[in-house]
Amino acid sequence: MRIVWLNGDFLPEDEAKISIFDRALNFGQGVYEVSPVIDGRFRNWPHHAARLARSMAIARIADDTDWPAVLAELIERNGLVEGRVFLQITGGAPADRAFPLPDPSVSPNRFAFTQADSLVETPWGKNGLRIVLRPDLRWQVRSAKTTQLLYAVMMKAEAREAGADDAWLVEDGVITEATSSNAYIIDARGVLVSHPVDHGVLPGVTRISVMEIARNMGLAVEERPFTPEELFAAREAFISGAGTLVLPVVEVYGKPIGNGGPGTLTGELRARYITLLRAS
Repeated sequence: MRIVWLNGDFLPEDEAKISIFDRALNFGQGVYEVSPVIDGRFRNWPHHAARLARSMAIARIADDTDWPAVLAELIERNGLVEGRVFLQITGGAPADRAFPLPDPSVSPNRFAFTQADSLVETPWGKNGLRIVLRPDLRWQVRSAKTTQLLYAVMMKAEAREAGADDAWLVEDGVITEATSSNAYIIDARGVLVSHPVDHGVLPGVTRISVMEIARNMGLAVEERPFTPEELFAAREAFISGAGTLVLPVVEVYGKPIGNGGPGTLTGELRARYITLLRAS
């Protein structure tokens, strides 16, 4: 049985319990991070730690857990070689449900768990994703990685019902991001374009490395919004995220992007990012 970590204890997953009054459960006051695990080690932690600190500040949550030590032991106890490790910090569980922030004596609930999966050798990496476009109706504080993921769940469900793998979200005529990852195109000029990191999109940890790798490859990079029309006319399209790494997007509404297969530049970005993770 999988071992999880909860408030300082390593437990079998079926023994881990929190109160029904937890503020993440009642108000969505919770933040989380997910780090890829490759070759038995979690990767990119400094960037994840920085984003976690920003998310906690926005969500009014304080915590000083030594997460690297926790995650390393959790991975070891579960014998995880490849997949993901998640951590979550909530607003805690006061004595009863109430909107005002609880007394500082109420400690946050903290937990972490592993998830085995193939990140390097995955069919999506070879064949690409099929997507649809949907309106971006999420709340506006998107720069914090919070547990308010209902709209992402809804849009992923709509995409699957439409015979696609995921949805890219559109707001005011431009694409913001995918449901749980950053979105990119390599446009008709050969320029890599991605929405700037602001309140409109999540500042992806993987995105930091992707942008650096692209520039090192000699690609021109523009951080600006792009339109659905630019997506349809693009040479290549792809996503990036801690749980997916870099994955090509090959069609939208059944219409091919570029030649309809994973693009050469996307493949090079993916390969270089995996190499970077393994060296980190």
